[in-house]
Amino acid sequence: MKALLVVTGRGLGGDAAIALNLIKTLEKKGVQCEIALDESAPGILFEKNGYSWHKISIPQAGGHAATKLTAAKGALKLITATFKARSLIKRENFDFVIGVLGGGAIVGSLGAKLARKKAFSLISTPLDSKVCPKLNQCFAFPEIYYFRQESLPANIDKSFYPLADNIGQGDADIALSELKKFPNFDENKKTILFSSGSSIFKGMVDAVDLVSKCSEKYNLVLVGLPLEDEYLDNLDKDKVIYAGYINWISHLFKYADLAVLTDDGVSLQEAIASEIPIIALTRIKWGRYQNMAGVYKGAIIESEVSDVCRSIEEAFDNYDSIKKSVLNYSEECLTAGDVLAEKMLKKVK
Repeated sequence: MKALLVVTGRGLGGDAAIALNLIKTLEKKGVQCEIALDESAPGILFEKNGYSWHKISIPQAGGHAATKLTAAKGALKLITATFKARSLIKRENFDFVIGVLGGGAIVGSLGAKLARKKAFSLISTPLDSKVCPKLNQCFAFPEIYYFRQESLPANIDKSFYPLADNIGQGDADIALSELKKFPNFDENKKTILFSSGSSIFKGMVDAVDLVSKCSEKYNLVLVGLPLEDEYLDNLDKDKVIYAGYINWISHLFKYADLAVLTDDGVSLQEAIASEIPIIALTRIKWGRYQNMAGVYKGAIIESEVSDVCRSIEEAFDNYDSIKKSVLNYSEECLTAGDVLAEKMLKKVK
């Protein structure tokens, strides 16, 4: 059986990671998977993992930050993109197609429809959630309002994010070894991880800066690459450990006492799978609010950036209770990829 995953984005961030994790799960079940990216995408994450890809057109409207203007511009490119996807699907004779979020979900759905092939859409943005359910079976990820609804249409199901195999299996000793390389790390202090994913948004820098000024009780570890270099200009590197883009994040999740993350999906789910309590900073990414505390009830404390110091104290004051709630979700998060793949294959067969 052969599947095509049509992936939005540049092939190096969260969308690509979701696709890659699902690919590895499907491959374990005997499915041959191929990837389609926009012709401009560098595809770094796939290249690092030994995958090549087909180059087609996948217009983007801006995901959660989409406006009427960006949506209109994306729609103008959609006709060409759809026929390129249709041509690829028919030429390679894929058994089914998976559209991964945003433009990838929409192009995958439309291309598969024209090619008369089974399709699934992974949806989490306002635009893909409007378009894709009209075309094929969809799986709603936690950011989207569908995920919090008790009753859903027959062609929409819920799914946590598929995670990498090593998530939840980190080694705290490896993280400790890496952290000891930083001169301002103190093994006797509790450690707080700050992350907004592979890219550091300005609000996350503001948050770690606030904590560095209000308390010296913790090791503050900031990971990722800044969207703008100047974001880090005023960061006190004596008080904050800036680790950059790291390949030992699964180990750091296991070592850290608390994670301060953005209010969106994959990193939150990775942290929960690693059994670490979370503070979710809201409105960091383009001002959006996802209500992840409403999905992972009791496992997450929501906070505005300005309240982060108070929220950290609250998290440690209620640590055992939050930890217990995290454990209630960890197994479900770890097995999400297998559950999603099985649901798809059952419908294909």
